[in-house]
Amino acid sequence: MRSNDGIMIHKYYEGTPQIINLSTEIGRLLGVVDATHLRKPQTELRKKNKVKTIRASLAIEGNTLSEDQITAIIDNKRVIGPSKDIKEVENAIQAYDNLTNFDAFSKESYLEAHRLLMSGLVDMPGKFRTGSVGVIQGDRIAHLAPPGWNFDNLMTDLFRYLKDGEDNLIIKSCVFHYEMEFIHPFMDGNGRMGRLWQTVILMRANPVFQYLPVEQEIKKSQEEYYNVLSQCDKEGLSTKFVEYLLGKIKLSLAELVDTQRAHFTDIERLNYFLDQIDMGDFTRKDYLKIFPKISTATATRDLRKGVEEGILIRKGNDRLARYQKQ
Repeated sequence: MRSNDGIMIHKYYEGTPQIINLSTEIGRLLGVVDATHLRKPQTELRKKNKVKTIRASLAIEGNTLSEDQITAIIDNKRVIGPSKDIKEVENAIQAYDNLTNFDAFSKESYLEAHRLLMSGLVDMPGKFRTGSVGVIQGDRIAHLAPPGWNFDNLMTDLFRYLKDGEDNLIIKSCVFHYEMEFIHPFMDGNGRMGRLWQTVILMRANPVFQYLPVEQEIKKSQEEYYNVLSQCDKEGLSTKFVEYLLGKIKLSLAELVDTQRAHFTDIERLNYFLDQIDMGDFTRKDYLKIFPKISTATATRDLRKGVEEGILIRKGNDRLARYQKQ
């Protein structure tokens, strides 16, 4: 909670059943990612997701370039468009190319990320603001950030929480994203920095987040994104924003798993299936409900392989056979 002058007091959010349930579901999906070796997706998918990430995060800020244009810039091809938009994309490419070089817990590394994102776009890239700043929506001030004399202390506290707090890194990434937006430490680029740094933090939890376009899910619900930010400003806690972002992380992970299911090996399909079900035993028909695009012959071979590898126990024969996890 905060006092009216913006000084942070004790906790950043309250635990809710929704946060617990979403965290559990994200943990389950990350288990699938690890079991099916999706931590580093295929090269083409990584490139596509990088483009989606950059496109979504910049589009939220009004950038007009398309995914095709961003792909062309990555491929060093000439693109026609507003020079500012092109510069924003070039900067974002450089920043996202350096994701593995950033230290999630370092304020200096955080400032370097802002320098890469905002170089040539603002007067002080990589520098905290020195004056007051507000967020304007239409003809009104939607958010007045904490005064210049206080925000550096708030950022120090936030990085201390990030490094030493008891919450898991996925929840910390959501809290950091919101609190950074509230503090608004830069004159410009706060939104894209919040989204980029959340990715940097998430990568500490699992490498797959380097290739996961969570920003795209935010872009799809941009109005809700701003509404939840505003609601948290009024409540003085980031609880609703944590719930919102955990939901977007879950959607992104689920989409990755669904996209890659078509490329699973027989053992990967079995591990994925066993992680999905909650039943004592099952049939080939149950297996096909999870993988409707494979043939019955493929399903039979998968289940036979599971028995041979000691993963499954079979009772009965042919199509009436029932299986249990070993």
